[in-house]
Amino acid sequence: MTRPRRSSPRPRPTDPDVGLELRLDVGPVAHGGHCVARHEGRVVFVRHSLPGETVRARVTEGGKKFWRADAVEILEPSPDRVESRWPAAGPGGAGGGELAHVALPAQRRWKESVVAEQLQRLASLEFDVTVEAAPGDDDREGLGYRTRVELVTDADGRAGMRRFRSHDVVPLTEMPLGTPEVAALATTEGVFTRRWRSGQRIELVAPAGGADPVMLVDGTPWRRGRPDFRPNARRSVTESVSPGGTEHRYRVAADGFWQVHREAPAVLASAVLDAVGDVAGRSVLDLYSGAGLFTVPLAAAVGAGGRVVAVEGDEQAVKDARRNVHGLDHVDLRHGAVDTVLAGGTDAAAPELGAADVVVLDPPRAGAGRGVVGAIADLTPARIVYVACDPAALARDVGLLGERGYSLSGLRAFDLFPHTHHVECVAVLDR
Repeated sequence: MTRPRRSSPRPRPTDPDVGLELRLDVGPVAHGGHCVARHEGRVVFVRHSLPGETVRARVTEGGKKFWRADAVEILEPSPDRVESRWPAAGPGGAGGGELAHVALPAQRRWKESVVAEQLQRLASLEFDVTVEAAPGDDDREGLGYRTRVELVTDADGRAGMRRFRSHDVVPLTEMPLGTPEVAALATTEGVFTRRWRSGQRIELVAPAGGADPVMLVDGTPWRRGRPDFRPNARRSVTESVSPGGTEHRYRVAADGFWQVHREAPAVLASAVLDAVGDVAGRSVLDLYSGAGLFTVPLAAAVGAGGRVVAVEGDEQAVKDARRNVHGLDHVDLRHGAVDTVLAGGTDAAAPELGAADVVVLDPPRAGAGRGVVGAIADLTPARIVYVACDPAALARDVGLLGERGYSLSGLRAFDLFPHTHHVECVAVLDR
């Protein structure tokens, strides 16, 4: 095979493979938003491609074991390829829209294959996976769903987003994944038209349902084109969620953690309630509980005769949760790292966690890990409901729970991040 030609600009001397252009026959999808191809025996992870395509790809990262590359020209397209819904997130562009060239049904099949492959590879489980669309996404072509958008400014003060695996900022003129309310806020405050200071962080938050939006610049509220330094300047938003038809209201810090898809809080809370089943009068442990998204409806489900213990390590999230569970005397909110609290630390005066009938956990992307999984199993819950944003971490932990006598009895997957490779899962494990 002839040596592939170089594209301009020339690669950095420290990474001589960067910039090489290759003709590749693209293979299957892999976890992380790319497909797998091979060049002269070397694995190449190709973004902006689809299985079965032939592409011209440019190497973006070299290495001895594998290369990363972007498909910059499609020589033989897949029937699942569509015109990009967000061209600024294409090859060399902003991260966060790596599947914008894929038809929505094919995006979900992509994610189904990734979840199933991770369960088979890491947990030795064959499991049929269906990725469900969030309400309204098909009508909106997968756009306009983010109620929270974070931007950074480049050296010239233009607002944008970072490139994939880079600190470089790609300036933007719009962010089509944001809801209309987020777009309106950006327009009102001139986010994409004014010049900011270099390196600033801009957060746009517009709760689903039309509640008052908030914009923060480097953590400071921004109002009418200028910082709002008033002591009572609003730094929080109100979210309304109605799983199972019962409305719950939450107050959440604008820069705190909350699900970004406008439908995600209700979709996930409903899935968790369905998964835990009838827990009236029972004990539920809610780990990585955040601002109380699941804690509040779980408290309603167990009733005054039951008990919910919620554990969260982030101080701001715990402050939000204390407001959101105010008046719910059967909720015991613990502040501390989950592994530490499960081991009995942080507060010697607090009562022991005791046994739990059901454990719900929603860990960060890295998952729970062996230590937390072991501590959960030691509590001998009859059921574990695991909410996961990373299929690999979920599959690893499902395998670990399998070693402790828990079997995967159900799994639902949700497409709460259209045009990206991310997928949210709710897994049910029974002892």
